[in-house]
Amino acid sequence: MSIPIGLGMVVQTLYYLVDLYFVGALGDVALAGVSAAGNLTFLVIALTQILNVGTVALISQAVGKKDKADANLVFNQSLLLSMLLGVITLIGGYLFAEPYLRTIAADEATVSAGKEYLFWFIPNLALQFALVAMGAALRGTGIVKPTMIVQMLSVLVNMILAPVLIAGWGTGKPMGVAGAGLASSIAALFAVVVLWFYFHKLEKYVYFDASKFLPQWQVWKKVLSIGLPAGGEFLLMFVYMGVIYWTIRDFGSAAQAGFGLGSRIMQSIFLPALAIAFAVPAVVGQNYGAQLADRVRETFKSAAIIIAMLMGGLSLLCIINPSIFLTPFTKEPEVILVASDFLRLIAFNFIPSGLIFVCSGVFQGVGNTWPALISTGTRLLTFAIPAIWVSRQVGFEIEEIWYLSIVTVIFQMVFSLVLVRRELNRRLVF
Repeated sequence: MSIPIGLGMVVQTLYYLVDLYFVGALGDVALAGVSAAGNLTFLVIALTQILNVGTVALISQAVGKKDKADANLVFNQSLLLSMLLGVITLIGGYLFAEPYLRTIAADEATVSAGKEYLFWFIPNLALQFALVAMGAALRGTGIVKPTMIVQMLSVLVNMILAPVLIAGWGTGKPMGVAGAGLASSIAALFAVVVLWFYFHKLEKYVYFDASKFLPQWQVWKKVLSIGLPAGGEFLLMFVYMGVIYWTIRDFGSAAQAGFGLGSRIMQSIFLPALAIAFAVPAVVGQNYGAQLADRVRETFKSAAIIIAMLMGGLSLLCIINPSIFLTPFTKEPEVILVASDFLRLIAFNFIPSGLIFVCSGVFQGVGNTWPALISTGTRLLTFAIPAIWVSRQVGFEIEEIWYLSIVTVIFQMVFSLVLVRRELNRRLVF
């Protein structure tokens, strides 16, 4: 399952890398603005995770129990929730984008670039809920290839539109950062339409059923009880990234652009680990639903070993030569310097972060995501308070934030492993 999921995530990440490539040519202010605005993606991921995790867990467990009717009910209720959350995101995005940017951006020019980008990018964020609901339903049944293919097609649309809209290729009317947001939104709309067509014509296990499209509060309660803690986990990541942007804003737009670029590259590097971790909930959930305790434990063990090996190799590459990932996106020396230092140090987080992802996948599969939220919460507390204090001291250097991140991620890894062992010992007694 991990290979198609990984390919789909690589394709999804190309949304951002294509934008970064063309936006980087507009200068460090434009790059800083888009990067700061792009941090809102973590907030939307937090909301989509509510649907994603709850839907995958409930459908995979229903599949393990061979209860097709229950799986289909969860799917249709998940779609209903996706529409509600999409509307909330659309309204909230336009209302609160500017206050958010003014809190973290280095200067007025960065705020202006971020606003211009978000105005056209917010529809993309709203459409993610429908994509996640349909993709999660398929993943819960063990099907991942259709989602990957749709993502590949949508990124192709984005890659065609980005230079046309951002740089004005063929039109002579460049939109700049606004074009980057618009290209992503059009591509997301295309993906929703194609995936809907797949469900309408080809998918048989879960399908659209108008009779199950009225609110079923008991199903919503189950989805939210599993999904909310996982959504809270990503919400804390949004706060975590916001704290970093706030603590380094006095270093100027070049520093924020360097961190924004470095963090996007880091997210791309994490894709192999995330692909494996995203396959874990469905495999664990189906075996947990079938009451096969040994297979649940073996899934966790296998995923942890594979992730540690993959992330170890990627860590070495970043430590030895981080600039190899950066030069395609910017030629600004200050931006490259900050991003290189960030990747070289943050590479020590790769293995611990990968193991944290596996632990979260296990929690999702057994239907209890509170331990993952507690784990992320402890990391935020141990990072945010010291980071804010350090940033106010005389002689503060930006590298101190990266060192603090390393220490707190290692602590979170140990805590997550302890919680997983406790959870499996409690739940795998049938």
